[in-house]
Amino acid sequence: MNTMGINSPKGTRLRFTKMQGLGNDFVMLDGITQPIALTAAQYRQIADRHFGVGCDQVLLVEKSTRDDVDFRYRIFNADGGEVEQCGNGARCFVRFVHSRGLTNKTSIRVETASGIIEPHLLDNGQIRVDMGPPRFAPADIPFVAEAEAMTYPLKVGQHVINITALSMGNPHAVLRVNDLDSAPVDILGPAIESHTRFPQRVNAGFMQVLTPHDIRLRVFERGAGETLACGTGACAAAVAGIHQDWLKSPVSVHTRGGDLIIEWAGKNQPVYMTGPAETVFEGELEI
Repeated sequence: MNTMGINSPKGTRLRFTKMQGLGNDFVMLDGITQPIALTAAQYRQIADRHFGVGCDQVLLVEKSTRDDVDFRYRIFNADGGEVEQCGNGARCFVRFVHSRGLTNKTSIRVETASGIIEPHLLDNGQIRVDMGPPRFAPADIPFVAEAEAMTYPLKVGQHVINITALSMGNPHAVLRVNDLDSAPVDILGPAIESHTRFPQRVNAGFMQVLTPHDIRLRVFERGAGETLACGTGACAAAVAGIHQDWLKSPVSVHTRGGDLIIEWAGKNQPVYMTGPAETVFEGELEI
């Protein structure tokens, strides 16, 4: 069992599990069997890859506040800010609560800041998550626009790019590119993430269409930077492509960390995401 000090040499020991879904990595905290009340600075230190455990997000499991839901799920980005949704984290969530004996159900209902999601542990070890329907109304994203549109021109520096803006429980801007390897993700990503038309910032997705059922994707995540994979980003990119008749369901989304399968039957229908989730190690830290 690894022990690591956070802030002070002595304090309350906090058990954690390090998990990953396609290289998008998480520190899982069980807030059901142990009390957890951390500050934004403490979440930042846990996520720090040099002085902490290291992760893209810290995921906190809590008791549900509703009788018709199994768990509550809170998400803290590497910058310490709490956000509404995380697709790869949702898959890690169901494997975590199942392996820790917090439930024996293979299908659970989970309460998030943006609504209810329903992860299902499949017999082949993959996890399929009902992520709910995407939302396109600018106020629901949120995004500053006079009216809902298929795409929007967005001025970034001296350039104007066309994006699809939507919410998968968290805000996404999807940009189609011809060549993902040469796409200026490191330049456009931060500029789109903090654009003034996205009042709560945004996840910036860069999508290359290979076939009607295959895309490559890189995502500059809000509060985390570019990650190896982004589950809600994969959902948003597939939805954007299907919405514009570039793609047809199901869509294989190829990220640098691996592949996800996204299914969507059309507007007002739920998005289904299928992919892996794995435990890396367990340990303790001191708060």
